[in-house]
Amino acid sequence: MHNRSIRRPMRAVALAAAALTASALAACSGGGAPSPSSSAAPDGLVLVTHDSFALSDGILDDFTAQTGIAVDVQAIGDAGELVNKLILTKDSPLGDVVFGIDNTFASRAADAGVLEPYVSGALTSDEDRFRLTSGAAAESLTPIDSGDVCVNVDHRWFAERGVPEPTGLDDLIDPRYKDLLVVEAASTSSPGLAFLLATIAAKGEDGWQDYWRALVANGVEVAGGWEDAYYADFSGPSSSGDRPLVVSYSSSPAAELTDPEEAAPTGVLADTCFRQTEFAGVIAGTRNPAAARQLVDFLLSPEVQEDVPVSMYVYPVSQSVRLPETWAAANVRIEHPYDLDPAEIDAHREQWIDEWAAIAQP
Repeated sequence: MHNRSIRRPMRAVALAAAALTASALAACSGGGAPSPSSSAAPDGLVLVTHDSFALSDGILDDFTAQTGIAVDVQAIGDAGELVNKLILTKDSPLGDVVFGIDNTFASRAADAGVLEPYVSGALTSDEDRFRLTSGAAAESLTPIDSGDVCVNVDHRWFAERGVPEPTGLDDLIDPRYKDLLVVEAASTSSPGLAFLLATIAAKGEDGWQDYWRALVANGVEVAGGWEDAYYADFSGPSSSGDRPLVVSYSSSPAAELTDPEEAAPTGVLADTCFRQTEFAGVIAGTRNPAAARQLVDFLLSPEVQEDVPVSMYVYPVSQSVRLPETWAAANVRIEHPYDLDPAEIDAHREQWIDEWAAIAQP
């Protein structure tokens, strides 16, 4: 793999805070690249994100150089935990900008009032398909990247044992694959919730509960978050576990690839995937709203959009960005992922999570 830890599709577990003394701060225009500042920014900005956020060294320093605005990165658990903590600390905000709320948790955050109304003017019509289209979330979240949550498979494990690899959701409840799958908890993890939603989309409201009962009977393990599932339980080359099936991302195999001339050591079960988009927003109660908007705009800049495939192994929402060459060798672009209407997720998410917990975490 590349010399970095993996998150979702192989993301670095945490980014060291970029801390330079703040100088001047310009009022934010509606979008586009940040402009040099002219008024004091006494405290800079705190970017609140999940544990797996990463940008390449120097990128946030470039934002500081362009604007005079210092950025301190605070990582807080998985995406589900991030949203929960934003809500719990609504009256004493943890920071100024949040990155990492996805389409499975977006309405929860927006409806709780933890976000200021702001969508970056740097978005173009090319990114319209990534925007949220209804509710408070549509007025307060800007799409930054997209990826597909899928079951990953450790090719080596199956090859060494002469066991055929599963191909889709139905195989995961086959006794041949008993005790081989690890998933993340839908109650605390965004990929865990995304996988739950994939099973709901596939099996329907009347069938997904029985499917999960079958998964439990077949020995599925539930981890608290992506890092635990991928690093501690999965048997892949970057991991220390013994389970050859894990819920991760379609781009994870590209991050496991050390030589583009060789085959990736892991793969993706394309019939298990749910599309996930990550967003950034201004946190309600920020003391520096203009600066916070500039940082949201910066996350859509060519510099950041070109970096997210390299540093976080997700697709940028910008359609003009060239993807790394290794992605052509190992990354799988899922043409027909499972999907659910955001309004349906919003209406039933808590009910589904409670029903899932009763089955998978009794």
